[in-house]
Amino acid sequence: QVQVVESGGGLVQAGASLRLSCTVSGLTFTRYGVGWFRQAPGKEREIVAAVSWTGGNKYYADSVKGRFTVSRDNALSTVYLQMNSLEPEDTAVYYCVADRIRDFTKETLLKMDGYWGLGTQVTVSS
Repeated sequence: QVQVVESGGGLVQAGASLRLSCTVSGLTFTRYGVGWFRQAPGKEREIVAAVSWTGGNKYYADSVKGRFTVSRDNALSTVYLQMNSLEPEDTAVYYCVADRIRDFTKETLLKMDGYWGLGTQVTVSS
């Protein structure tokens, strides 16, 4: 049984940092790309970042470039999202998805839809 579990969310003030973790089990982790998405109240889900199965390719949404860093540790079957200089606009539920993507184009990343976690809440106060 595949499990995707996010952790590390919380309530922080603007300018603070958080590190989210996404741990995956029940599949061959090194065959899957992993994406981070978020959904704020009343808004559509949007992609935040993604990393290829090797870790060699990374994608960031324009809104988080320079502030967020995605990385993975295949030995631990875990992907991390380091979030620095957090802004109130980053407030959302953050979800992790593991998907056997064929390529690393933006079009493919936007359609990631494999195994999803239940999400972790990130709240940034002003």
